[in-house]
Amino acid sequence: MINIVLPVDFGDSTDKLISGAVKFAKETQGRICLIHVAPADIGFAIGDMGFQYFPEVEQNEIKEELLRLNNIQQRILAQDIDCEHILKQGVAGDIILDYAKEKNAGYMVMGSHGRSGIYDVFVGSLTKELTRRSSIPVLVIPIH
Repeated sequence: MINIVLPVDFGDSTDKLISGAVKFAKETQGRICLIHVAPADIGFAIGDMGFQYFPEVEQNEIKEELLRLNNIQQRILAQDIDCEHILKQGVAGDIILDYAKEKNAGYMVMGSHGRSGIYDVFVGSLTKELTRRSSIPVLVIPIH
């Protein structure tokens, strides 16, 4: 069975991305490996006292994101597609590529938001980065 890595960020395009990945998984008899990468600095805030760390904020955010991942997994499983999920913290590009290697993935599914030019110069694009750095094919689903 082909493992298909599907990074999700819970943004507005997540539903369309999931639909595209499910369709692709059905066509390839693949299984979806969901991954969400949370920032490493989730519990940090800047205030009058400078940087402060609030572990309860981080714990609550992680719990919420795991619940969202579980809900997405259940939606995918309900469509007769095998699925697992994981949440990691750190630098998204590196973690996603490491996860794809760990899973011996055959494909990665990403979304394209139709942004280009000056946006990529200042902000960058995870899809663009992973397409460039990945050793496996990356299916880019247009999100408009």
